[in-house]
Amino acid sequence: MSSFGSFTQFLPDEAATVAAGSAVGRALTSGAVVFLMGELGAGKTTFTRGALRALGHAGSVKSPTYTLCEPYDLADAGQFCHLDLYRLSNPEELEFVGIRDYVASGAMLFIEWPLKGEGWLPTPDVQVALVESNNGRELTITALTDNGEGVLTRMDECHA
Repeated sequence: MSSFGSFTQFLPDEAATVAAGSAVGRALTSGAVVFLMGELGAGKTTFTRGALRALGHAGSVKSPTYTLCEPYDLADAGQFCHLDLYRLSNPEELEFVGIRDYVASGAMLFIEWPLKGEGWLPTPDVQVALVESNNGRELTITALTDNGEGVLTRMDECHA
C-alpha cells in the first residue's frame, strides 16, 4: 500500500485561510475530490473561497448548508461543486443532488462533512482538516491518492 504525504500549517486569520485555499486551488486538476474536515465555523467555506478565487471565480462564495451543493462554472478550470452534507439525513439524497453527474463530468468537488455521504462519494484525492488552535486554525492537508500527491507536489513547487 502506498504512503502519501501531508503537511500542517498554522493559519492565524481568515486571510491566511483564504491564501491556503488559493494554494490548493492553483494545484488542483480537473476531477479532483477534496474532503473538508472540521467543526462548524472551522473555516471550510473560507478555505473553499480561496480555492475558487485561484481558479478564477470572482463572485461571492456562500456555504451550501441549505442547498447542499453550490456549482460554479469556471472559464478555465471547468466545473467546481462545493457540497455541504451537514444537513444530509441519508447518503442516498446525494443521488437527487446529482453527485453522479458531477463526478462523470470531471467536476472538482469540495465536500464538507463527507462522512454523511459515505458509500456514495468518490474516493478523495486530498483531505483538508481545519481545527481551531491558538486563536487561529491548524490546517492539515493529506494526499490520499496519486492525484492528491500531485497536488501536494505542485503546492511545494509554487512555494519553491
